[in-house]
Amino acid sequence: MNAVVTPSTAADTRTALRFITCGSVDDGKSTLIGRLLVDSKAVLQDHLAGVQRQGETDLALLTDGLSAEREQGITIDVAYRYFSTEARKFIIGDAPGHEQYTRNMVTAASSADAAVVLVDATKLAWQEADLPLLPQTRRHSLLLKLLRVPSVVFAINKLDAVSDSRAAFAHISAALQRFAREASIPVTAIVPISALKGWNVVEAGQQDNWCGYEGPTLLDILERLPVTGAETTLPFAFAVQWIEKFSDSSDTSQGRRVLWGRVATGTVVPGQQVRIMPNGQTATVAQVLNHVRHPQSVRAGHSAGIVLDREIDVSRGDWLLAVDGSDAFSPAREISATVAWLDDDPLVPGRAYWALHGHRWVKARVRRIVHRLDIHTLAEEGADQLESNAIGHVELVLQEPLAMLPFALSRALGSLVLVDTSSHKTSGALMVN
Repeated sequence: MNAVVTPSTAADTRTALRFITCGSVDDGKSTLIGRLLVDSKAVLQDHLAGVQRQGETDLALLTDGLSAEREQGITIDVAYRYFSTEARKFIIGDAPGHEQYTRNMVTAASSADAAVVLVDATKLAWQEADLPLLPQTRRHSLLLKLLRVPSVVFAINKLDAVSDSRAAFAHISAALQRFAREASIPVTAIVPISALKGWNVVEAGQQDNWCGYEGPTLLDILERLPVTGAETTLPFAFAVQWIEKFSDSSDTSQGRRVLWGRVATGTVVPGQQVRIMPNGQTATVAQVLNHVRHPQSVRAGHSAGIVLDREIDVSRGDWLLAVDGSDAFSPAREISATVAWLDDDPLVPGRAYWALHGHRWVKARVRRIVHRLDIHTLAEEGADQLESNAIGHVELVLQEPLAMLPFALSRALGSLVLVDTSSHKTSGALMVN
């Protein structure tokens, strides 16, 4: 059986691939990352010696660095690790599987190019052809779709611990494919692995055609995945993060203030007309500096310093938008969005929150909850509130208009974070519809 959708051979492998591991509790996410690090020779011997337990190497300890994680044997916060092969470089995010730490998984997935969803074969009724998946596997997969993670790889783990690995891989693969079709989740690959023993992670399985699988190893797949493309085809948009107020007249800025930040969409070039949101004034870009202060145009995804042709009241949190494409951003006070609710206190209509868009804070009120998504049946249900870790559709009213694009077009301009006004806890992640 070959359940792999072949990744694009034209992918840009010169850029580091940022991917996360996610899934349910104790599915082997930290162990998998430890195996990737060890088998790719990315761990020093003294570091490896420091993760010994009772004479054996505990691979999970290579990523679980918090004392609470080591004591409980669970992942709580996202841990990032770096390694490289001859083919490319990688940035791995080890996301927690516990339901109460779903907010940490959302944070990691929001900037990921790919995700490896671990599925523990020993937790499922693998003998059944129509087996159910674990709720957290379904929830994490749905969040990956909502967050527009381009490549999703299902890795069926611990197949070395079942009596019939071929039947288990076939039945679990079929269940994952059914769920993916129902939820419209594009799946890049489904691969059998044993993270503990290293089978089919970096090297092939213990034998040819292990589990009836004839495809590449997990690392082979990761080496060929594309990175998320910069949103360069959209009109220029730039969120002001910091203002250099007192530049020397001998500097390249010619004594004017430099607006620093990251280009969200499009490309900024000298001579370009921009509109400042929210005050609505227009100006011309006199000069563009790259991250090392060299004058040059800068495209989406890269940091830039922008000098305007005249002094205008611009503050942190303001947006610079291309005048010729400003209509595309549709500044609005009323928005419809999909929300992943992360707070322990439920989301209820009428409550006010702080909304963060780029670097701009505005007050937002929940006008109504349109529906809640049942992660088991994928049905849209009516709801009076959204509990922690629920996914739903809401309507918000903002205190002032924001220039946004649908999340399906732009991750940068189509996402907001809701923050509780009293506790200052991150309450929800919003994807604008």
